[in-house]
Amino acid sequence: MKLLYGVQGTGNGHIARARIMAAALAKRSDVEVDFVFTGREPDKYFDMDVFGDYRTFTGLSFITKSGCVDRWQTIKEANISQFLKDVKRFDASGYDLLVNDFEPVTAWAAKRQHIPSISISHQAAFSYDVPKSGDTIIDRLLMKKFAPTDLQLGVHWFHFNQPIIPPFVADKPLSVPGKGHVLVYLPFEDVSDVQQMLEPLSDQQFQCFHPDISEIKDTGHIQWNPTSKQHFQRALQHCNGVIANGGFELSSEALQLGKKLLIKPLHGQFEQLSNVLTLNKLDLCHTLFQLDTDIVEEWLEAVDIEAIQFPDNPDVLIDWLKKGDLQDTQSLCNSLWKEVRYGDKTQERLLSLAF
Repeated sequence: MKLLYGVQGTGNGHIARARIMAAALAKRSDVEVDFVFTGREPDKYFDMDVFGDYRTFTGLSFITKSGCVDRWQTIKEANISQFLKDVKRFDASGYDLLVNDFEPVTAWAAKRQHIPSISISHQAAFSYDVPKSGDTIIDRLLMKKFAPTDLQLGVHWFHFNQPIIPPFVADKPLSVPGKGHVLVYLPFEDVSDVQQMLEPLSDQQFQCFHPDISEIKDTGHIQWNPTSKQHFQRALQHCNGVIANGGFELSSEALQLGKKLLIKPLHGQFEQLSNVLTLNKLDLCHTLFQLDTDIVEEWLEAVDIEAIQFPDNPDVLIDWLKKGDLQDTQSLCNSLWKEVRYGDKTQERLLSLAF
């Protein structure tokens, strides 16, 4: 079987999810895969060895400013002509199936060339009846038309009795994590604004990762780090809490590791607002709607959350894709949700809440 795998590269969450799939696919001789990434400059990707000879295109992405989606700049800077050229020139022939994680070039190329396609993404979950917050007609249209595929298989923290699977999370909790620092990952905020928020909290160590940082630098109790998968994962494993935007993948990793969460959703992105809604319903996060030192200080005293055990091996999903009966999502979902383990309090919340 030959797969084409399209990945939205604007945020690191999509890439992190694809890394787990790529590592599993690399161990198999019965499936061949080519990866395509769009949404950022080619030299801005990092730690990409697992994807082999991947390709990149300009694609389409969202422009942010000070923690908000800038819709006007997003439209202004969208290179539609280049996007259309890339779609037209992309040769999808020879592939048995497109697996798509909210990536528009391969999605539209597959649609144009009648290649079977399936979305496996967190965005695909919003095609179904799941908790949503702040979605508009434009958002619903965008989710439907941005990267269209024949089928949608959502990824979420609960199935909501829909064609949704749990996330795959590779890292397991350490037996003796060295608690001390707080991990901060707010890539859509200005570095100076984050620094100003954390500066008064001198009794707490912070390890901040940001795409605008080019080398490690210490400013007292705050350490600034460039983006790096290896260093980031080590900081995540040993932290005693995470301050982040409302992206799905980092929240999933923190949930598996039992790290308490302080989430600042990206304004103007209903997906992140919806993620916060779900986590709040399950009492698994605190919320930060603007950079506020007092809220951070209060959250630092909060107790740890219950960990959630997610599956770490996507072989079941790969076998299902290879079998080719993509309409039978129920058997796949049943197999994967059996591997999920919630804490007692989280399980009680799931049973008592009407989503």
